[in-house]
Amino acid sequence: MNLAGDWLHSPATQRIFKMLTEAGFQALFVGGCVRNDLLSMPVTDIDIATDAVPQRVLKLAEAANIRAIPTGIDHGTVTLVCDGKPHEVTTFRKDIATDGRRAVVAFSTEILDDAQRRDFTINALYAGSDGTLIDPLGSLPDLLKHKVRFIGDPDARITEDYLRVLRFFRFQAWFGDPLKPIDPVGLAACQRHLAGLNTLSRERVGMEMRKLLAAPDPTIAILAMEKSGVLAAVLPGAETSCVVALTTLERTGNFAPRWQRQLAMLSTTDPEKMMRLSRFEARELTVLGKAMITHETPRQLAQRFGETIALDATLITCARNRTSPPNDLRQLLQSGASETFPIKAADLAGFIPNGPEMGRVLIDLKERWIAADMTLSWAQLLSDLRRPT
Repeated sequence: MNLAGDWLHSPATQRIFKMLTEAGFQALFVGGCVRNDLLSMPVTDIDIATDAVPQRVLKLAEAANIRAIPTGIDHGTVTLVCDGKPHEVTTFRKDIATDGRRAVVAFSTEILDDAQRRDFTINALYAGSDGTLIDPLGSLPDLLKHKVRFIGDPDARITEDYLRVLRFFRFQAWFGDPLKPIDPVGLAACQRHLAGLNTLSRERVGMEMRKLLAAPDPTIAILAMEKSGVLAAVLPGAETSCVVALTTLERTGNFAPRWQRQLAMLSTTDPEKMMRLSRFEARELTVLGKAMITHETPRQLAQRFGETIALDATLITCARNRTSPPNDLRQLLQSGASETFPIKAADLAGFIPNGPEMGRVLIDLKERWIAADMTLSWAQLLSDLRRPT
């Protein structure tokens, strides 16, 4: 079984392979690009493993006129930007010391060393530039069975980096078989290392949780996180009773998942702090919270908050009430967002004095208009206003 995606034949990618191999080094695709290609999923990031040390990669790139960025040079990673496309090139390595958050590595010339230090079997697959699969740990059966399993001893893998607890559930959400139980050995190990999650930065936790909650169906992973105590450790107060209902609505209505929607559904305590949300993300969640308590129609929500927030609020409300959204929800949202409030400040000149009072009247008129489902005309809205005599 070999890789077959068109991305393999990208001139930029092949140029980097040629640069390395003509200098006498190995060059192999590794990790997500191999995994996703074999699962017929989109390949977005290209990782290349090599036995060339980082300084040698930098010199080769300079000679080949390829832009090189030493993004993680202490850990063996150089990002090569070729034709505008980044490729992470990382030297074969093995861990020689870890503290649960970061590792001290030694470079290696052996692919087996590199494979054994990775987290899950489905991420320890390699391929040559022509797509020929290389499977040093016999990982392919796990991938084909959609089984997320730690490499070797789960406790050892987790204590190397406690973020792997969250990655275990994230990869389960994206690549696990929802009809089969989560690997019990890995799950038990995650439970044993809950305390290690407290050593992680909120930024790293937030990054993993965003990816997990953005999965097409994160329900099995989220419920397993709750049962194991992991969810309470990273998102205190999370409420999961409606998660299945929300995901079902997304799937049946063919609505793209959004991690913001799932996070709002969980109603966790202080997500801004626990996930280090950006100001924009925090503001979006605040607006979504307001939209969820207005009890307005989808059209009204779309006019007031925009289509994205209106969709999120509608789906969450339906999930909580165990109801179905309107069959024409998309059309309702589009029409609501596209309506234009017919009154402008100039229309009130002579009726209302300029200043704060005019602002209040405009707000009141718009509220009346939205309450009437944006059906009141310019004349109807102004009918109660009288010119001063």
